[in-house]
Amino acid sequence: MGPGAYRFVDWLAAAGQTWWQVLPLGPPDRYRSPYKARSAFAAWPGLLADPRAPVSASEVDEFRARESFWARDWERFGGRGALADQVRFDREWRELRAYASSAGVRMFGDVAIYVAPGSADHRAHGELFRSGMVAGAPPDAYSASGQLWGNPLYDWPALRRRRYRWWVERLRRTMSLFDLARIDHFRGFVSYWAVPARARTAAGGRWQRGPGRAVFDAVSASLGDLALVAEDLGVITPPVDRLRKSLGFPGMVVLQFAFDPSDPDSVHRFENHTVDRVVYTGTHDHDTARGWYSSLDDPARLAVDAELDRVGVRDPRRPWWGLIRLALASQAQVAMMQAQDVLGLGSEARMNAPGRAAGAWRWRMSRGALTPALARRLREATEAAGRLVRE
Repeated sequence: MGPGAYRFVDWLAAAGQTWWQVLPLGPPDRYRSPYKARSAFAAWPGLLADPRAPVSASEVDEFRARESFWARDWERFGGRGALADQVRFDREWRELRAYASSAGVRMFGDVAIYVAPGSADHRAHGELFRSGMVAGAPPDAYSASGQLWGNPLYDWPALRRRRYRWWVERLRRTMSLFDLARIDHFRGFVSYWAVPARARTAAGGRWQRGPGRAVFDAVSASLGDLALVAEDLGVITPPVDRLRKSLGFPGMVVLQFAFDPSDPDSVHRFENHTVDRVVYTGTHDHDTARGWYSSLDDPARLAVDAELDRVGVRDPRRPWWGLIRLALASQAQVAMMQAQDVLGLGSEARMNAPGRAAGAWRWRMSRGALTPALARRLREATEAAGRLVRE
């Protein structure tokens, strides 16, 4: 959150962009995954610009009182100085967010649906989690054996008896930090993949019923309407779609899923995009746009080129820019692209490959990589698509 973050805000503003989406901010696990953070509430001190900034005892006391639902749990888990780091984070984040807001850039957060095993939340609220089963995803295009995440599963009846307060407080904390937040694995609120705890793969799991809208009704009753986006990728059934629409949450579409000739009705196809969506060139779980395009066989690449030509956005020299322009041309209300795609980086810059624990979450943007020339190009593309916000 030091000078580099402020330079990034300046670059986004110059490029005509109004959203900065980040991965979860919690302390990551040993594989650097922010989706298995050591706390669903605390932020990672590794993001601090000044980790030695003075913090008074009164500031810690005030923070402990304000964040009373989780602060003492994190203090017991993190040890001496844990809350001082959170005071530093809130101070720096507040200043960065105010700077971004003054530049017309809003912050877009990410809420991992599950907590990490052995995390501060798991230890402090063991009564809210099941034993004998863990989280995962069924076999799909990412993995023939499914994805064995290993996160604790919620004991939804136990949460219901407590009026879902843990989720209410979690989203209270989230919305104190962000203008908008994505609910990861939204389909898990309808039904979730439960895997025996000792299984070696997720293939032997089974679907089990989730709480539906009850969680969000409890949140709304306490906090009012929240600006949330549903991550509705994967096996999406009509009940999942009905829940999202009934709550008024935008869903997601990803252009890398948009060109399957066997699925003309896919929500990801450009002609099927609707305004109640956020469109992505790719997410942290996908290859970069350049890496993905390069990996296509000739028929698939020709199909992508034909679609880009049809919409009038093809860039033969830089096909990843054709995909960026396609996203901007979408009917979706927000268009997001990875920094790697703006930079035109290949598969070496991929953030995460689902189903593999090691080797992910390592890409970092080089200082000065986002140049004024790239800002002008993205701004021109944004303006050509009619998305440029003018003050």
